[in-house]
Amino acid sequence: MNRVHARLAAHARPADGFVSQPEPRTVGFFARGRQMIAGNLMFAGHLVEAPGASLWGITPPDVAFAEETHGFGWLDDLAAVGDLKARRLAQEWLWDWIERYGRGSGPGWTPELVGRRMIRWIHHALFVLRGQPAERSEAFYKALGAQAQFLSRRGASSSPGLPRFEAMTGLLYAGLSLEGMQSHVEAARMALGAECQRQVDEQGGIPTRNPEELLEVFTLLTWAQSALEEADMGLHPGHTDAIVRIAPTLRALRHADGGLARFHGGGRGLDGRLDQALAASGSKKRRIEGLAMGFARLSAGRTSVVIDASPPPSGVASSNAHASTLAFELTSGRRPLIVSCGSGEVFGEDWRRAGRATLSHSTLCLQGYSSARLAPTRWVGQARRELLEQAPKEVPTYISHLSESVRFEGGHDGYVAQHGLTHARSLEISLDGRSLRGEDYLVALEPPAKKRFDKAMDAVKLSGLPFEIRFHLHPDVDVAVDMGGAAASMALKSGEIWVFRFEGKAEMRLEPSVYLEKGRLRPRAAKQVVLSGKAMQYATRVRWSLAKAQDTAIAVRDLAKDETDLTV
Repeated sequence: MNRVHARLAAHARPADGFVSQPEPRTVGFFARGRQMIAGNLMFAGHLVEAPGASLWGITPPDVAFAEETHGFGWLDDLAAVGDLKARRLAQEWLWDWIERYGRGSGPGWTPELVGRRMIRWIHHALFVLRGQPAERSEAFYKALGAQAQFLSRRGASSSPGLPRFEAMTGLLYAGLSLEGMQSHVEAARMALGAECQRQVDEQGGIPTRNPEELLEVFTLLTWAQSALEEADMGLHPGHTDAIVRIAPTLRALRHADGGLARFHGGGRGLDGRLDQALAASGSKKRRIEGLAMGFARLSAGRTSVVIDASPPPSGVASSNAHASTLAFELTSGRRPLIVSCGSGEVFGEDWRRAGRATLSHSTLCLQGYSSARLAPTRWVGQARRELLEQAPKEVPTYISHLSESVRFEGGHDGYVAQHGLTHARSLEISLDGRSLRGEDYLVALEPPAKKRFDKAMDAVKLSGLPFEIRFHLHPDVDVAVDMGGAAASMALKSGEIWVFRFEGKAEMRLEPSVYLEKGRLRPRAAKQVVLSGKAMQYATRVRWSLAKAQDTAIAVRDLAKDETDLTV
């Protein structure tokens, strides 16, 4: 259906020109632009070396590579370089695209890709049109007109969420920026507002719970806001309300180093994009209490902790959901310390599945199981296995402000169905941000849960149910375990040293880990600290602490001062 409408749209009346001089708002990467000029083309985790070749003459390694190129995000990078070579390359690739695909053919004719592409063309129109003859300008405007017509017919058919926001923002841009396209403005404005009302909840979150995707949605909404305000047009009430709700949520999901928490398929976010979007929104509101898109935030001094405090996304939004309930990340100043492995989507399906598993997050998991039902996965060379547990349904949480600290308490029932055990976790950060104390519990709470636990114990001949508590470290962290295995020192590039200690019936070891991030050709090697033990009774507790080196004695004292047993 998209192809039929794309070919029909190719015969639409071309745009007559720009109503006003467009202003580029997208942020590109200078280094990536220089690499493209040198012929090193990296998209969707694939590097293709093709000096002097047209981008469209290259056979895409996979669908993701093709989609990224047809979205024209690379135009931001070439514009960031901005010199004559960059402009000539951008012009060559753009008009080659028009020649090959401008009549409605090829893989780039989906509503979200058309919307993404139109935004870049309009943002960088002055950059690419400079010095071009009249016939090329005519072809450019004709292609823009065709894409606007396609979006007017097919934009509403795009998938809900980010794809539809991209399609509707592209159509709005076309209607506001191009002469002869004004008839599309009202429909796009209304559709954008309606999508905000459907997708953005009271917490300022979206169904996927992906922080980076929320940033992309927010960025599109601020671009549309600026375009409407410049045209002296009002925003749909749903559009305005969404911006007001999202801004404080993104601030809550932001670590001390400026990067976003990496959960549910999201990465840190493009450098500078969040600052730019927050400034453009005009919203200075900060979230004070409660969860932000299902995440809890603890921050003090120069330390930030972000915790996944809700069940994984479900339904349509679950395709990239991570089994990360009660996992946390910690950043000290400008340096990440405790992290999630991240989304492996750019490295292929196996890595995508691996990144979703519980053992790819800094939390507790029963050995060999994940706290949500996912596809079979391979993780760092381990054998393929089925992740059997059900996704948590109940995740009660509580945040309390104490005289010398802030404490998060939460639990989830993801292991109850199979093993009768509830995982409960408390995290307590000192008010100066120099220490974090944690406790992890496995508890059989109700009689039916105790029966399941007894049955699980019978299955292993009363040898105990193995569990692991993982603390994944950023690749830049140097870690060493002391000879007795009672402590680990973690050195950051800033010179800070954090010391990890634990207490309880567990053993500590150092294992390989990975750090999965966009923009790299392969996963980065990293380390993780793993506490392993066995649940032998209805209640099992492991206590641990992270403290800056000069605060280690205080952390040890705090671990030792409470030896009370659990009462179940």
